[in-house]
Amino acid sequence: MTPPQPGPSPPLAPREGVEVLERVTVYQGWFRIDRLTLRHKLFRGGWNKPFTREVFERGHAGAVLLYDPVRDMVALTEQFRVGALTAGVDPWSVEIVAGIIDPGETAETTAIRESREEAGVDVADMIPIAHVTASPGGSSETVQVYCARIDAGRTGGVFGVAEESEDIRVFVIPSAEALAWTENGRIRNAVSIVAVQWLALHRNELRKKWGVAS
Repeated sequence: MTPPQPGPSPPLAPREGVEVLERVTVYQGWFRIDRLTLRHKLFRGGWNKPFTREVFERGHAGAVLLYDPVRDMVALTEQFRVGALTAGVDPWSVEIVAGIIDPGETAETTAIRESREEAGVDVADMIPIAHVTASPGGSSETVQVYCARIDAGRTGGVFGVAEESEDIRVFVIPSAEALAWTENGRIRNAVSIVAVQWLALHRNELRKKWGVAS
């Protein structure tokens, strides 16, 4: 099983008011941890003293909400997540399709590939939703989130890449039920909540765009 590799530390983009004095990789396993020594300007003026922070480097991701505008249904995934387990919540997480961007890919091509690998579907008419930071206090990861049109009548089953220990259940529910799940805690994944709530706001215009009367 080959771990995802975010690659060598990229040069940090210059930011006015920030000085990175040192960046060292302190752990490399399935993911990577870097330690930065830095300082930055203060709101009250002047600079703070140099300090250190560890940053979790897991690469960047593409994610996609699979939506059938004709049936007004979404396809979701359910799979085991070790982070949820150690957080003390249900480790079987309900989510939209998502995956780490591999070298040579874009967020869009990653979302297309992951739709096939995780859900066994080909997507159409992909629309960007948001570009979000997953946990900016300690992780460099960003996620580009999309919505894409599918045929829910052909969606469902168990998928995943066996070599990566993936065991992913795919199922379809009405979009209104998915929204209710974001409110009652059935969906805890933050990126998935962003996508489902975006759909709730844009559902009518999206269905019109895709040729379906609301």
